[in-house]
Amino acid sequence: MTRAEIELKVREMMAQTFEMDIEKLTPEAKLFEELNLDSIDAVDLVVKVQEITGRRVDAADLKRVRTVKDVVDILEQHLQKVA
Repeated sequence: MTRAEIELKVREMMAQTFEMDIEKLTPEAKLFEELNLDSIDAVDLVVKVQEITGRRVDAADLKRVRTVKDVVDILEQHLQKVA
């Protein structure tokens, strides 16, 4: 899966999960400040990433997540480990 495909998958998943306009889900969009996600949403996001990759997301990785790009980065890293 290419990075562009991963980004599209993340944007589509977030749009559906959080009932957002996909156009708002730019790589630079800040999850908490701009998209108004909360801690419960963050847990939902982790669950979705784990479902996509089949791997557990490390807590240290989660602490660094601030933007949509960060979510894409984590997903890409986990998919590379699977391959």
